[in-house]
Amino acid sequence: MAKLQIKSVEETKYDCLSLGEIMLRLDPGEGRVRTARSFAAWEGGGEYNVARGLRRCFGLRTGVVTAFAENEVGHLIEDFILQGGVDTSLIRWVPYDGVGRTVRNGLNFTERGFGVRGAVGVPDRGMTAASQLKPGDIDWEDIFGKQGVRWFHTGGIYAALSESAAEVTLEAVKAAQKHGTIVSYDLNYRPSLWKSIGGQAKAQEVNREIARSVDVMIGNEEDFTACLGFEVEGVDENLSNIEVESFQNMIKKVIAEFPNFKATATTLRSVKTATINDWGAICWYDGEFHEAIHRKELEILDRVGGGDSFASGFIFGMMETGDPAKAVNYGAAHGALAMTTPGDTSMVTRGEVEKLMGGGSARVVR
Repeated sequence: MAKLQIKSVEETKYDCLSLGEIMLRLDPGEGRVRTARSFAAWEGGGEYNVARGLRRCFGLRTGVVTAFAENEVGHLIEDFILQGGVDTSLIRWVPYDGVGRTVRNGLNFTERGFGVRGAVGVPDRGMTAASQLKPGDIDWEDIFGKQGVRWFHTGGIYAALSESAAEVTLEAVKAAQKHGTIVSYDLNYRPSLWKSIGGQAKAQEVNREIARSVDVMIGNEEDFTACLGFEVEGVDENLSNIEVESFQNMIKKVIAEFPNFKATATTLRSVKTATINDWGAICWYDGEFHEAIHRKELEILDRVGGGDSFASGFIFGMMETGDPAKAVNYGAAHGALAMTTPGDTSMVTRGEVEKLMGGGSARVVR
């Protein structure tokens, strides 16, 4: 089995670079979007959240490739990114027309959910600058060939935004592999993004092509089914009670069809209520499976971004230790902690992650 060959710090500018759309998240807190009179503002985006977690929690050098309409909303999102320490030099700024007929910035109204009421996301991302990126807009040869990147991360949310976004994603992963950069991809299936452009059939067409140039594939059981066409046996209709053995059997089929995958990783979540989940994770690397500590009845404040924080923890673990058993536990612990705070992005420290990994309690720290 092929192992990950990660470039050195000395020969690269970035430890990790992400490609994706970053939206302004508007959060009604404990209330609901439909009755809100005020919102807390955050930034968020599936691919970006990984780069931010790697920078803010784990201290790595990260950047983001995206595009914004050049107006006050765009610069507000930029300010959030700067606060997170992520490099903004590769952001593409597009002139704003004053109305939004030709270009806009994305908004995401997000309810956290509570108890029997699930979380709800209402994205407003039509005609966004990031979705209109097209092949040739980004100088990938300069980024991967001259500046140097150890790890590149992108995913199925961005690839679903438009035909050109899918083409840019494919262009990027091929350029990264050409220059020896590790490529990770989070399938992150969102039915709402695909339903008007061909549904699961289109999702599989796009994601299967991109998957040929991926080293580390991340996704849950629904993602592998909807995006790559692999079925998991022995689960309920909501895919919420998956057995580890069933998932392992599916991954063996995935690896047989995509031998370029050097690793796969996924969270294992059983949803009891919006605020109580069973939470775990598993990865495959070098022919073996490794399970994280499984946390029964994990209490959740805001589940959005938990999977992205799992991904950043797993990536950090592989880059820092090369040990998949440690990496999957870094991911599971980081994801669990990230879901204890509001917003898409992680607010925890590496020390807190490692304390939880080591069995540390939630007793007060003074």
